[in-house]
Amino acid sequence: MNAHDMSSTNRSDLAGLVGDIERLETVFAGWDDTQQAAVGAYKLAIESLDGEALRRLIRALKTDPAALAAMKSAIADEVVYAVLRRHQIVKASLNERVEAALEGVRPMLASHGGDVELVKVNPPHVEVRFIGACDGCPASALTFHAGVKKAVQDACPEITDIVQVKGLGGSEDSGVRFVSPFALGAKGNWISAGLLTEIPEGAVRSIILGGEKVLLSRNGATVTCFQNACAHLGFPIHDGDVENGIITCPHHGFQYDLSSGECLTAPEVSLQSHAVRVIGPRVEVRISV
Repeated sequence: MNAHDMSSTNRSDLAGLVGDIERLETVFAGWDDTQQAAVGAYKLAIESLDGEALRRLIRALKTDPAALAAMKSAIADEVVYAVLRRHQIVKASLNERVEAALEGVRPMLASHGGDVELVKVNPPHVEVRFIGACDGCPASALTFHAGVKKAVQDACPEITDIVQVKGLGGSEDSGVRFVSPFALGAKGNWISAGLLTEIPEGAVRSIILGGEKVLLSRNGATVTCFQNACAHLGFPIHDGDVENGIITCPHHGFQYDLSSGECLTAPEVSLQSHAVRVIGPRVEVRISV
């Protein structure tokens, strides 16, 4: 079995587990308050036991350098990371915290027809770019220092150098927007995904890259890329309706936020994301293995 087959099998197993949970939740929804409270208490007790077991396991692994290295590698798996984050065993990644800080100022920027995107995180250095009406606005310097820069510094005190970059530049890494927090610093293996203008605004484009079926979406200058497979049963979703940045799977109605891949129907899962960057008019994707 090759890596692609194993990846497909893992996604299928995960979809089955999620399906089991959903079916049980449907049953619980029909129970009265007392029964639901009992289920909630039971769930909390099990999660607490699992969390304590994971913490003890990690403490034991930390005493062995080889095991510690393997554990750090395993955390790069999105499911492992999500479970450990749920139990608050690992902290939010730096990229997540920077993105959360930027998300906090986006409503203010959007009210003026603009936005901000994260270009690069290389501690203690962060680069951001204004897009839309904020790009070149006379008040952009004030907005950067009083809004964006302050938000990032407050959320990530370890970041001491926050720079506003302009344009898409011409170097290899200029204009790069990483989607996955695990793609930071990725080098090489970028695949051409065509031109930015080939991705319809506020919609999606389905293509095959590196033998994988992927879904590209665009909102202004921001591009995201995900595996074209619903996290429910793995069916393609490119024919689903897109409205306000949300795509609905045409098969069973699961909904996903195209800006993050988050599943709004079952928050425990999400679309598999791939790193994407824009260089001038070109879009490039780095397929996650």
